[in-house]
Amino acid sequence: MPQEPQTGADSETGRTLSRRALLTCLALGAAALTACQPPPQAPLKLGLNPWVGYDPMVLARDRGLMDATQVKVVELASSSETQRHLRNGLLDGAALTLDETLRLADEGVDLRIVLLLSTSAGADVVMARPDIRSPAGLRGRSIAVERTTVGALMLQRLLQVGGLQPHEVQVRNLEASQHLAALRNGLVDAAVTYEPLAGTLQAEGLRPVFDSRQMPGDIVDVLVVRAETLSRRQPQVEAAVLGWRRGLSALESDPQASAELLAVGVDLTPADYLTTLKGLKFYTDQEGQALMSGRPRALGRQSESLAITLGLMGLIRTPPDWARLLDEGWADRLQALESAQP
Repeated sequence: MPQEPQTGADSETGRTLSRRALLTCLALGAAALTACQPPPQAPLKLGLNPWVGYDPMVLARDRGLMDATQVKVVELASSSETQRHLRNGLLDGAALTLDETLRLADEGVDLRIVLLLSTSAGADVVMARPDIRSPAGLRGRSIAVERTTVGALMLQRLLQVGGLQPHEVQVRNLEASQHLAALRNGLVDAAVTYEPLAGTLQAEGLRPVFDSRQMPGDIVDVLVVRAETLSRRQPQVEAAVLGWRRGLSALESDPQASAELLAVGVDLTPADYLTTLKGLKFYTDQEGQALMSGRPRALGRQSESLAITLGLMGLIRTPPDWARLLDEGWADRLQALESAQP
């Protein structure tokens, strides 16, 4: 039997249903396609504690010079906290001192050094009473030292330069904030300290007898990431490197404005911030690349005495594997990234 022709209303309803069906199919198809796409990768989490030598990374973040979708800078209260987060897998990378990096690697944390940041060039200093004119003059005297690896390294180098044995000085373990009071009260004759606290001690009449310029290669700041991170998330590591370079460029082009922005984060006045900045040397791209390259790696040769000292102090058990810490393929890639510097 032939069907009766549809009325206008029925025909319109059919067209409406067809359109709705088509839109529904399209929506379901788009949802299915979206479900098949991998979720966006989380930003690389980089940890750092308050320190002027790490601040170009903070400046890059705060001024929008770093891709926030690729890198997240996480500020932590102390270096110990940064290391703990890195050990526990809460961070993908961190800004650390080289000695801290060697200790973590010795513990079995598989790290790669991806960038050399800065080195202490006088920012760490031993201040002594005016009658003490050299490290040798500390024989039989007392020295305030903070319980940190850097403090222990400074003391070790001070004794070596002065030709002193550990039993020939009295060491008092005191927080850096307690050094001034201890010196005023005659509890100690010298202190292993750093800027800007060293400037305060100098204003009190103390004089420098030793500083970090006499121990090159020992106090170095580096950026590290987990080996797995470098292998699987290299574009994000590259974004962190580019962010650092842009932040450093901004800091060096206008130190005063940068100090006014960053000083509060490290609990300094802008003037003290600039004083501390003068005691640091930031590595150029070329300097960093040269130290991270070579066979054996140039940084390993430069830091040989550091590694030996850490071993003698019982802080590491085996010599560092520099070829592992400094991936040769990454060193080549780092050089290629230089052209991306704005």
